[in-house]
Amino acid sequence: MNDTLSERSRQILEAIIDDYIRTAEPVGSRSVTRRQGLSLSAATVRNVMSDLEEMGFLASPHTSAGRVPTDKAFRFYVDSLLQVRDIDPDQQDAIRSRYRGRCRDVGEILKDTSRILSSISQYIGIVIAPRFAADVFRQIEFMRLCDRKILAILVSESGIVQNRIIESDEKLDAEDLVRMSNYLNTMLKGMTISEVKKRIVREMEDEKVRYDVLLSRALRLSEQTLDDSAAEVFIEGQVNILEQPEFSDVETMKEIFRAFEEKSQLLALLDRCMDAERVNIFIGAENCLSLMNRMSVVTAPYASGPHTLGILGVIGPTRMGYDRVIPIVDYTARILTELLGRE
Repeated sequence: MNDTLSERSRQILEAIIDDYIRTAEPVGSRSVTRRQGLSLSAATVRNVMSDLEEMGFLASPHTSAGRVPTDKAFRFYVDSLLQVRDIDPDQQDAIRSRYRGRCRDVGEILKDTSRILSSISQYIGIVIAPRFAADVFRQIEFMRLCDRKILAILVSESGIVQNRIIESDEKLDAEDLVRMSNYLNTMLKGMTISEVKKRIVREMEDEKVRYDVLLSRALRLSEQTLDDSAAEVFIEGQVNILEQPEFSDVETMKEIFRAFEEKSQLLALLDRCMDAERVNIFIGAENCLSLMNRMSVVTAPYASGPHTLGILGVIGPTRMGYDRVIPIVDYTARILTELLGRE
């Protein structure tokens, strides 16, 4: 069947979705005409609802006359019907005020961001911390500890610091370590960490560098310093889901909390958003996570300069208020980008 909707069908579908978002209850034809003020008879609405059900936009959850929107309906609603407003000025102030006076520790800022998203949206806030490979190299320092042990301090442009104790093949004095750091900082500054790794490999293969003992040592030490540590995930507000009537069942709640414990799956889902410029929305089964097939995820990337660092977002029921959540996610991503871009 052709899925092209007439103007009347679009109006009725939008009315049903708006009503369902508010009530979480199956919507009947009389509710549509009464609550939405459409100048249509209940019989006409019933006929259109029957057609929408046949097209896969509505489903009958029980024996009642009411219908509920499907994932397909919410996708059509988000893509074709939704009028996304600018974020409310009071919400802007609320978001900005939560960042004021905060320390510059990036981990704390990201943790605060997940709390802010949860508090403002009243759903679940999630932030994926930068994977170091996606961040931009600022500087590296080597400090001698004892014997052949060296403390390597790697700093990114977004302010993330990674410390690692590495072991050298030979004893190195403090002056040599400073010279090594200076060499690497001059050569690598401004590259992403993943680009740095490739550059180090190329330099180590260079015949000229092999004869320069100090440079060769510096490259070997920097190679040991860099790694692909897993991204950290900050999640706040799971308890907010308890307020949603469709998740009041204990077994359903257990499934949802299990989904949040599987952080590797959440990372795989959110990694799909890394190349997006603005907001991404995954509705129900689009999440590809069976435990979250009744939930939607609204995400946006945050960056440092031209480089995307990570993803933040809101997780809620498929009937979430998208017109309210999308501006919150988008604005918070822009504020976080602004914060991380400050010197």
